[in-house]
Amino acid sequence: MRRGIGLLAMFVLLVVLMAQTLRWYASQSTPAVEPVIVGRAETLVLDAGHGGEDGGAVSLSGVPESQINLAIVQEMDDLFGLYGIAPVLLRDEDVSLHDDDAVTLREKKVSDLKNRVKAIEAVDRAVLLSIHQNTFSDGRYHGAQAFYGLEEGSRQLAASIQNAIQMTIQPDNTRKEKQIPDSVYLMNHISCPAVLVECGFLTNPEEEAKLLDSSYQKKLAAVLVAAWLNYEA
Repeated sequence: MRRGIGLLAMFVLLVVLMAQTLRWYASQSTPAVEPVIVGRAETLVLDAGHGGEDGGAVSLSGVPESQINLAIVQEMDDLFGLYGIAPVLLRDEDVSLHDDDAVTLREKKVSDLKNRVKAIEAVDRAVLLSIHQNTFSDGRYHGAQAFYGLEEGSRQLAASIQNAIQMTIQPDNTRKEKQIPDSVYLMNHISCPAVLVECGFLTNPEEEAKLLDSSYQKKLAAVLVAAWLNYEA
């Protein structure tokens, strides 16, 4: 059962964000990246990064990244439901996906990542969208950034997400989509199009406050959903 989120309000917000996104694309005489049409046969896989014992990065106020990632993914799942889209969620609670025989934290992290890879690879015509939060030693840095995998279509989806974020909730964000580093295990061990979104910096006080706010999480979720719908349209 889906959680109650004020469906009418969220639908209106998504429509507004979609309209803004489409107006932006229409205003570009020469798009920076050619759009790729992904058929409805594609299945979106939503990955709320980390989970359970592996909380990921920690915000300035002590909130683990895993909880923020999950909240955004759950909001996205609810919004997709308004469009009759049922994405696959790798996790829908704050748990690790490791095997029972994993004992140490390292063993659990390795097992968790391998199980995520297996789950993604088991989905026919999958497209992965992995949600994370960023940190840096210098608290001045802020802004979301989309990283794309090696498979065809990944860069186009990352560009759609980066553009949608910049034209709606982060107009001062000058970051560009980038190829994912080789060090990111999940993104480099799957065979489907994939994008990892660092939604913002938990080490920036102003951005941390936003990322912990449920209304901002809803807005961010709506932007990500709009970007996916635009990418598919």
